[in-house]
Amino acid sequence: MRTVTARLKRWSAILPICGLLYFALGTAHSIRFNREVHNNRPSRYFYWSIIRLDSDPLNRHPISTTVPCKNAPGDCASWDPGFIWIDPGWGTQIYFWAVIPALALTAASVRGFARLGVSEVKSFFVLMPILSSLWLFLVGWLVDWFRAKRQARLLAPAR
Repeated sequence: MRTVTARLKRWSAILPICGLLYFALGTAHSIRFNREVHNNRPSRYFYWSIIRLDSDPLNRHPISTTVPCKNAPGDCASWDPGFIWIDPGWGTQIYFWAVIPALALTAASVRGFARLGVSEVKSFFVLMPILSSLWLFLVGWLVDWFRAKRQARLLAPAR
C-alpha cells in the first residue's frame, strides 16, 4: 500500500513544476523579443508570445514614441505598433493547450483588472503562473488518482 500512496504524488508535483519552468523560459524569450522589437525604447505594449499586454490600459501615462529628429525638424517619426504578428512555436502551442482553462480565466481576470486601471502586464505575471500551476496540479492529481486506482484493482486479490 505504501507504493500506491508514494506514486499518488508523482504527476501532481511534476506537471506544475514543468509548467512553471516553461512559463519562465517563455518569459525570458518574450523579454528578449520585446527588447529587439522596441529597440530598448519604452513601449506601452508587452508581448508574451502571442498575447499582447497593455501596461497602461486607461492611458493615464502616455509614452512618447517620437524618434528625435536627426537632420531637420520634419524628419521625425513616431511609431509604436498596436499589433505585431507573432508565430508561436510548437512548445508554446503545447503549453497553451495544456493550460487552456487557466489561460481563459487569466485572460478574463486581466481584462477585468484592466478596466480598473491595473496594468495587464502585472496582473498577467501574477495570475498566469498561479492559475496554470493550480490547473496542472489538478490534472496531475487526477492522473495519479486514476493510476493508483487502477493499480489497486490489479493488485487486489481475485474473489
